Amino acid sequence: MSAHTIHHVTAVTAQIESNLKFYTETLGLRLVKKSVNQDDVSAYHLFYADGAGTPGTDMTFFDWPTIGANQPGPASASLTSFRVPSESFEWWEARLELAGAFPELGADEAGRTRLLFTDPEGQSLALVDDSGLPGDATPWTALVPVERSIRGILGVDLDSARPDATRLVLTELLGYRQVSGTESTFETGDGSSHAIVTVQGSGNRRVGRVGAGGVHHVAFRVEDDEELDALRTKVESAGLQTSGYVDRFYFHSVYFREPGGVLFELATRGPGFASDESLETLGEHLALPPFLEGQRTAIEAGLKPLG
Repeated sequence: MSAHTIHHVTAVTAQIESNLKFYTETLGLRLVKKSVNQDDVSAYHLFYADGAGTPGTDMTFFDWPTIGANQPGPASASLTSFRVPSESFEWWEARLELAGAFPELGADEAGRTRLLFTDPEGQSLALVDDSGLPGDATPWTALVPVERSIRGILGVDLDSARPDATRLVLTELLGYRQVSGTESTFETGDGSSHAIVTVQGSGNRRVGRVGAGGVHHVAFRVEDDEELDALRTKVESAGLQTSGYVDRFYFHSVYFREPGGVLFELATRGPGFASDESLETLGEHLALPPFLEGQRTAIEAGLKPLG
């Protein structure tokens, strides 16, 4: 079994144009796939990642312009953390201040330097020092120099309605271990990737509700279909209901809601975003998986042009 580090984090936006501008121009990520939500083809699904669309570097968004604002609380992912070089924090603090993203420099529970900030819809984000951690990203340097560029997603903070049960899912099913000297931080990794997940309960009795500026689900990496099936069996044997196998074309998935209420996805490394576009032209055109290609005319007619 491979290390189940982060594959991607999918969030929600009601302001797709400002979302695109912030994640590509301010954060310097690459738009590697412009597609649609396969369960709601009236909505864009945008994927921001490194230069090659490497699994573990994707922050993705569903475009739902009429949805309400995100309501934080138990059963939600409360923070997504990107990894950056240690010497880049002063530069990022100034850049995010200029963008009106309310940067706040500090440290995480494990003692790593962390810069908290928000996107235009209040999405809680962080840049974290990734010194000494393995990674396989290909930094995108069109707008941010390589020595300061984002190297992918390091991890997430979960606000769990049942934190002890969520911790068991991480440790017993996904192979995470508690970080020494911390109470609620867990990690996993191998020679090419690393992930840190913090699990906390809150005094808020009102369960969180996903909306604009919030996370829809968190996806964890698996190597291939064989490992995906083995892990699905393991999850179901623990008494958790899954979606069964889902073919997303760019990767294959199994979804389940962990006991604390957060929607988890298990996603394979491949086939990858270059399955239907060249690496050089990723994200430049509307990409549809083969099972939606016959609906292209109707789908394009229902989408507002971007940019």
